[in-house]
Amino acid sequence: MSWPLFAEQCLNGLQFGLMLFLLAAGLTLIFGIMDLINLAHGSLYMLGAYLVASLAQATGSFALGLALGVAATAAIGMALEIAVLRGLYRRDHLSQVLATFALIMIANETTRALWGVQPLVLNVPAALSGSVQLFAGIRYPAFRLLIIAVGLAVALALYFLVARTRLGMLVRAGASNREMAMVMGTDIRWLFTAVFGVGAGLCALAGAMLGPLLAVQVGMGENILILAFVTVVIGGIGSIRGAFVGALLIGIVDTFGRAFIPTGLRALLSPAVADVAGPSLASISIYLLMVGVLFWKPQGLFPARG
Repeated sequence: MSWPLFAEQCLNGLQFGLMLFLLAAGLTLIFGIMDLINLAHGSLYMLGAYLVASLAQATGSFALGLALGVAATAAIGMALEIAVLRGLYRRDHLSQVLATFALIMIANETTRALWGVQPLVLNVPAALSGSVQLFAGIRYPAFRLLIIAVGLAVALALYFLVARTRLGMLVRAGASNREMAMVMGTDIRWLFTAVFGVGAGLCALAGAMLGPLLAVQVGMGENILILAFVTVVIGGIGSIRGAFVGALLIGIVDTFGRAFIPTGLRALLSPAVADVAGPSLASISIYLLMVGVLFWKPQGLFPARG
């Protein structure tokens, strides 16, 4: 394995993991504080990508489209929480799964009706379309470096918000013991709406960052939602730190698995067999990671509540 290839895959894993963290952070707070299984979380990621792409095309500015799209998605998320999800908090998890699965269907069909069936184009900003020389022999796309920078900045901002502010104190109290937080006078309804809005905004940010690399299309949220849930399970429900560490682990394991497992198998098996088995083994590597973590720590790496 050459050093440039290894370094590039490390950066790819970091980039993917940080974007996964943006999704998992909101999901783990919603699950940890509200005790709500929200399958429609991926639909907010899809909606955010569509809004950012449309607004970027309309304004001619990726940055302006990003800001407006994230704000619009956060507002839609808060309205969704007030209008629909508040009625699900006292229902069992099966009712929550069925109701939020219905929201996925509604979101997909609404998106298809508004934007059509063809994928939407979200172009990389012209200033970031090239690559940057990092080390000797290593060039990396500038836009992917921006994704890494944005992911790290959001992670630091969330850490400060959760660990150093009054709102963060209420979030941690709600994640640890919701009933006691209510007894102590916390306005849980307002807290739930605020947390859901933050989670929706993070979904839109992830969709906007990954939109130029992946297709902005109907149903794009379902596959990434599975990875977000795996991240929450590995990191621990309600834990921002757990979501961050879990997302980075998944990003590295998935990227290295797809890059090196097929190549390694070709040294042991015939090329035909290796080409079939390699991608399959790479795809299940993150689930093997989850099994290993749960065997060692059933509540995840950094559970927020016992």
